[in-house]
Amino acid sequence: MKKQVQETFDKLAGVYERMGDANNLYNTQYERPAMMKLIASDLSGLQVLDAGCSAGWYSQQLADKGAKVTSVDMSPEMVNITKKLVGDRAEVLCLDLEEPLPFAASSYDMIVSSLTLHYLKNWKVTFSEFSRILKPGGSFIFSIHHPLTDLQLLKDVYYFSTELIVDEWHKEGKTYEVPFYRRPLSDIFNALLPHFAIEEVVEPKPTSVFKEFAPDQYEKLIKIPNFLILKISKK
Repeated sequence: MKKQVQETFDKLAGVYERMGDANNLYNTQYERPAMMKLIASDLSGLQVLDAGCSAGWYSQQLADKGAKVTSVDMSPEMVNITKKLVGDRAEVLCLDLEEPLPFAASSYDMIVSSLTLHYLKNWKVTFSEFSRILKPGGSFIFSIHHPLTDLQLLKDVYYFSTELIVDEWHKEGKTYEVPFYRRPLSDIFNALLPHFAIEEVVEPKPTSVFKEFAPDQYEKLIKIPNFLILKISKK
């Protein structure tokens, strides 16, 4: 499955690079505004890890706020695109977040992870490593698919299991099969609580711009959330 995720996002890398805001509303007018509200406007001098940097949007924003950014992704093509976008304003590495990370203990003030963790089957190593590399009191802000919404993609629903789902994304006239994992909410919190204290839980709502461009989708998101965002801190 891990290889399939990498290959899929290698193929999607160019699509992400070319994608305009009007064709990317779930990011630009839904997930990103809610995530950015949780991130301070001034990150001057702070060491920040962009865990699952994709095409580099968050890396760029974090660097603009003054952070010293390290960006990682398991897709070599996404890494290449991020390098082109941020240049020498971030260290960009191709890494697997399910493996031990090559960073010193207590070396980061913040970890930001946008719509990445649901592609990982086992969070045990990931969260243990995030806790290890975060400074005491450091922040971890992340977004994932909402576990209730993803039930709609299943024919035979068993909420309390961790399930592999293969979704179909239609981009630029092509169809991409994108695998990810859905977990019950209790598993999400129980994986986090040994390492972190939960500060804020956000079920985002779309912006008015989203409504202007896609009113039908807006009405669905106002009623049922698509993403879950958590801000937590190292204990």
